[in-house]
Amino acid sequence: MDHLIEHWIAHYGLIAVFLGCLAEGETAALLGGFFAHQQVFAPWQTVLAAFCGATLGDTGFFLLGRRFAQHRWVQRLRAQPGFDRTDRLLRAHPNLFVLSNRFVYGMRLVGGVAAGLAEIGLARFIVLNMLSALVWALLFTTMGYLFGLGAQQVLGRALHAHQRLWLALALVLAMGLAALLVRARRRRTGS
Repeated sequence: MDHLIEHWIAHYGLIAVFLGCLAEGETAALLGGFFAHQQVFAPWQTVLAAFCGATLGDTGFFLLGRRFAQHRWVQRLRAQPGFDRTDRLLRAHPNLFVLSNRFVYGMRLVGGVAAGLAEIGLARFIVLNMLSALVWALLFTTMGYLFGLGAQQVLGRALHAHQRLWLALALVLAMGLAALLVRARRRRTGS
């Protein structure tokens, strides 16, 4: 079983990083960095997969807002609490908003759609988005890489491949649980 999972990660892991980074994606980028440290992927491949996924995802959200402003899904998103505040912030500081939006947990989708609804040109959005995605991909994959380095230092070099795999899966579960708790708390407090 361990060898099958290792095989899947080695062959499809970068695709998973790319797909995971299309939306919120921090966990996918961190795991990509972790596996880069474990020499499953080259670090540059992990950064590239995270960058491409993040860039494409946010550009898709932007185009969704731009092209389908009247669609019921976009209208429902606009009716969410805080969307008006997001829109005001975006219109007051469009460059800063596009550059920083992906770093605020839970805002990538809303921010991308809001940017598409605002009067930001596509070329301007793409340049700012790519710059932001590059910094984001480098930051989160590096954090995952450093987590792998720290795990190796704490647990020693004797950590076998299957143990590293289970450690990564535990990380995914812990981050998923933390994300669910944050999301539930935000819903309760209305922020």
